[in-house]
Amino acid sequence: MARRTSRRQELGFTLVELMVVVAVIGVLATIAIPLYSNMQARGRIAKAQADARTLASAVSIYSAHMGRIPATLTQLTIVVTNPSGQPGGPFLAAVPAAPGGWGTYVYTPNVSAGTYTISNSGDGTSVLIP
Repeated sequence: MARRTSRRQELGFTLVELMVVVAVIGVLATIAIPLYSNMQARGRIAKAQADARTLASAVSIYSAHMGRIPATLTQLTIVVTNPSGQPGGPFLAAVPAAPGGWGTYVYTPNVSAGTYTISNSGDGTSVLIP
């Protein structure tokens, strides 16, 4: 004889099934959220490194054109005329904005020695380009 079930028991999920689904979602969230945060931090670090290299390249091009390094990063964003009377630049459209949570790029020139450093820090690390 076939067993008859009531229509009420056929519809929906049991409380145990719902609790299992919530537990699985909780475990997945516990794994995914730290991985996502880590990826965001790595992206910000990569952007800061790329920006610092871009600034160093612009300083190098400015130095080749002018025969000296710039005193400030804003000099990279304007047209300058070298001692031979040749205009050049701008070497950058704008000084790049630092990634979120990072400070501004610090440019420390030693114009007399022709050396400089570009640095920035954030996300528990720092970027330094000599």
